[in-house]
Amino acid sequence: MNIVSKTARKEIVEALRARYGQAPKLEKSLILGEFTAVSGYHRKHAIRLLSSLMKVPVKTMVAGRRVYDEAVKAALVIIWEAADRICGKRLKAAIPNLIRAMEKHGHLQLDPAVRKLVLAVSAATIDRVLTPVRRGASARRRRHSKKKVSREIPIKTFSDWKDPFPGFLEIDFVVHGGGSMAGEYLHSLVVTDVCSGWVEAVPLLAREQSLVIEGLDRIREQLPVVIRGIDSDNDGAFINDTLATYCHTGGITFTRSRPHHSNDQAWIEQKNGAVIRRMVGHERFSGIVAGQALAQLLQVVRLYVNYFQPSFKLRERVRVGSKVKKSYYPPATPCQRLLAHQEVDEKVKERLRTQQERLDPVALLQRIRQGQTALAALSTGEPSDGPDRENLNQFLAGLPELWRMGEVRPTHRKAAPKARHWRTREDPFKNVWADILLWLQNEPDHTAKVLLERLSEKHPGQFSQKLLRTL
Repeated sequence: MNIVSKTARKEIVEALRARYGQAPKLEKSLILGEFTAVSGYHRKHAIRLLSSLMKVPVKTMVAGRRVYDEAVKAALVIIWEAADRICGKRLKAAIPNLIRAMEKHGHLQLDPAVRKLVLAVSAATIDRVLTPVRRGASARRRRHSKKKVSREIPIKTFSDWKDPFPGFLEIDFVVHGGGSMAGEYLHSLVVTDVCSGWVEAVPLLAREQSLVIEGLDRIREQLPVVIRGIDSDNDGAFINDTLATYCHTGGITFTRSRPHHSNDQAWIEQKNGAVIRRMVGHERFSGIVAGQALAQLLQVVRLYVNYFQPSFKLRERVRVGSKVKKSYYPPATPCQRLLAHQEVDEKVKERLRTQQERLDPVALLQRIRQGQTALAALSTGEPSDGPDRENLNQFLAGLPELWRMGEVRPTHRKAAPKARHWRTREDPFKNVWADILLWLQNEPDHTAKVLLERLSEKHPGQFSQKLLRTL
């Protein structure tokens, strides 16, 4: 039971602390005995109280060492915008290639010290430096239709891919219906190489098997590698005799995924969202004019993504109990993966190097923005803001401050909400507004409380105090 008050105990602690700190061991024991008897504290707690402030902490000032200054940040912002705002890990892998290409085309001139720091910056530091910039710059219903699945086409699951050679493709459709399946709309036939992640896409006016063959012929002309195999989902436009005969005639292995197992086609599903939806958006597009605009945009996207956009590739997937652990290869562009693969012919590699040397990533990004502006105008029927009238120098000059605008892709901008001009409930004062305005005209200093009192006197029982805030 405590004998003294809390305030008195604090005073005793302050009085005994200096004496306790200078006393020998035997005297400390006597002081503790007296203190615990008076205060009621436990002996260990009393020791902590009397010893807590004996050691005065020494504040040491550590001089800060800022490695990455505003010049490095400004350079990272420009490179990040030129890379279409990818994450730090992917940007880290893209920086050497982008700097070399931008300097070659005269879009970037870095001081040697700044250039060295930009090349040395880590992915974590990139994310930390760009966090305020990203902060300032601040999906579809699944439909299952009846499919005629041919039993002659073998099934390939996600775990069956192992490590294929370049040329084994996954194909899929991306629907540009704006969330509605009614009427006519465009489809993008998307193809990705499982080994390298190379992406090709062509627009189709309809989901039809003969158009699929024409789209594959166009893609075969553009692909840097020979098609060795095609894996599709169970869409009726793929699982038919037309595509099966096409693959058999061309010596192409034709497989399909399991019904209702989208993860069997994880490679192409990832590209559908990270490339096509990111560049085209989710709006509805239909007609020949929209198809031509989409085709022009996808032709630029294939160059920009395949040569300048690093991506992750799954190395290993291990299940440990209820958890799944995944490890990835370092980010690399599809072009870099093909150049590093032993199965790719040297002539193909030379063509890839030559094409990459000619490409300007900033010019490609400007053309992508122009294509997105055209698509947005076709979707809404109204002119859309975009870099149509900007030359390349103006576009490049705006990159450092572009993040302040927020969303820069015209295909992803949301319409401004309309101003609310209607009431959700009936106006309780609609029959007495003439009286209220007359009172305010004669006495403008009247408050709402005074006006409500006058209304209550004139109309007893009609206006309660609950209407004060409404008035």
